[in-house]
Amino acid sequence: MIRALAAACLALAAHGAAAQVALRDDRGVDVVLAAPAARIVALAPHLVEIAFAAGAGAKLIGVSAYSDFPPEAARLPVVSDATHVDFEALALLKPDLVLAWRSGSRARDVAQLEARGFRVFSTDAGTLEDVPRVVRAVGQLAGTAPSAEREAQAIEARLDAIRRRHASRPVVRVFYEIWHEPLMTVNGRHLVSAMLALCGGRNVFADAGPLTPVVSREQVLAADPDAILLSATPEQAKETAAWWRQFKTLRAVQRAQLHPMDPALVNRMGPRALDGAEAICGALDRVRKGGAQ
Repeated sequence: MIRALAAACLALAAHGAAAQVALRDDRGVDVVLAAPAARIVALAPHLVEIAFAAGAGAKLIGVSAYSDFPPEAARLPVVSDATHVDFEALALLKPDLVLAWRSGSRARDVAQLEARGFRVFSTDAGTLEDVPRVVRAVGQLAGTAPSAEREAQAIEARLDAIRRRHASRPVVRVFYEIWHEPLMTVNGRHLVSAMLALCGGRNVFADAGPLTPVVSREQVLAADPDAILLSATPEQAKETAAWWRQFKTLRAVQRAQLHPMDPALVNRMGPRALDGAEAICGALDRVRKGGAQ
């Protein structure tokens, strides 16, 4: 009987060890869960999309503002936006895992969440290869690794196909506008720059210090890009393109190379970033052919 009891205890201990999940996030912090997460909050729209891609959408109980894809995400409680986390609303949901965006979520908000006892897994995607990596990580944390692996492999296969199609194409110098007032762009560490490189483009502000620097009109005129890509809604892009057309010395204006980009596809660091990459590649191919927008 003693031997049987000992064996049962060992089996229970082994089961508990197997259920535990431990993973290091992009801050270098080891996040340990007693069991795969069953209640997940995501603090950025792209993390919501990644959770669904990883097969963990049903475990999401709270999201950030503008989490509109897939459609069912829009029905979940909103507990954060770009400037703050609603700690009280989040606490009421009792999540066992919070997904944070390392370069987007405020460090002090993450620190406060951890001080309150929440497990926070913080990630970034500076390259397109990071997207399937984060999908796999969320799948591991949520206990949906097989689904996450299938999605990650599909993303990698599509990424490889895009890379092969656009290898060795002539370089196009690009100004990518993410905001008009103040005028903002991205530097070389941003995922958008990785998309540009994939398509044979070169970010004219790649060497800027901040991830999303504010630049002047004069700096853009001095850089004189071959194309200007406008991250905005169709109506906003139409107005912004009209504003740029007054600067007739710009090469991009002279050649009618002002192209709107859907920010939900290009700016979000999730699986649909590949749709954004395809859109950028298409725009740059039109630049090479000399076709207008």
